[in-house]
Amino acid sequence: MKVDRLVSIIMILLDKKRIGAQELADMFEVSPRTIYRDIDAINMAGIPVRSTSGVGGGFEIMQEYKIDKKVFSADELSALLMGLSGLSNMMRGDELVHALAKVKSFIPADRAKEIELKVNQIFIDLSPWMACSNIQPYFEMIKSALEENKLLSFEYVAHHGNKTTRTAEPYQLVLKGNHWYLQGYCRKRNDFRLFRLSRMSNLQIEEKLFTPRDYPKPRLDFDNILETMQTKIKIRIHKSVMDRVLDFCSYDDFSPSDDGYYIVNFPFIENEYYYDILLSFGNKCECLEPLHVREEMKRRIHDIAAIYES
Repeated sequence: MKVDRLVSIIMILLDKKRIGAQELADMFEVSPRTIYRDIDAINMAGIPVRSTSGVGGGFEIMQEYKIDKKVFSADELSALLMGLSGLSNMMRGDELVHALAKVKSFIPADRAKEIELKVNQIFIDLSPWMACSNIQPYFEMIKSALEENKLLSFEYVAHHGNKTTRTAEPYQLVLKGNHWYLQGYCRKRNDFRLFRLSRMSNLQIEEKLFTPRDYPKPRLDFDNILETMQTKIKIRIHKSVMDRVLDFCSYDDFSPSDDGYYIVNFPFIENEYYYDILLSFGNKCECLEPLHVREEMKRRIHDIAAIYES
């Protein structure tokens, strides 16, 4: 018998005047017989739940056990619901279903439309457009290892395609952008590392337990570092890729040119990642200056062309 299911049933009964056993069974994906056992357990805990039979019958908590639902303001309830709904797109599991049910139970009937309107004004979907098929099962495996303090082993593709076998102590699941990471202590590197879940393969939970150690918060904000490393280069782009270029700079960096082209002051760091960004714009982008970046682009384009010529 799950305690979290019992708590969720209590919160639902606090919210609804009456609800049937089958409706609760469908909600929690259990049998009606399980629901009846849960109701008995709730009664034994001292919360009086009575049942009525026939059409419109079901379970209900005696009115004197209702709680004050004005403990949260409309804005606070809206914020909670938006956050939980956004996470539910990325995470699966009973805990989010139950958390949503609990928060919704605090919504007074006379404020339901007001709060629904506020929630619908902002929609958060953190899931990627093209999901990696192993993310969800790996996510659940890592959660289990975190709860039980068990080591994880996996193969990992690092920079430049280097594939290594790692054993790590799991400490934290991190969502940055729309990517999930594991922060763990890597026993191969003897240091804390962030591992992107999409780059893992053959993930296994080891039977061996580990003693948790103090761990630092992962550094996720690199704005100050990027500002010192980035320079502005001048590129000429066609309007057809303008939307993609705006993912990396602001509209203030654009100046109209001719025939549907723009001159853009583009933030740039001389590494593989940024050269790949420029190449991804294809023949709709030309690097104008500085000269050494333009020459490097020409060399890379020549190398690509040579592959197809051969």
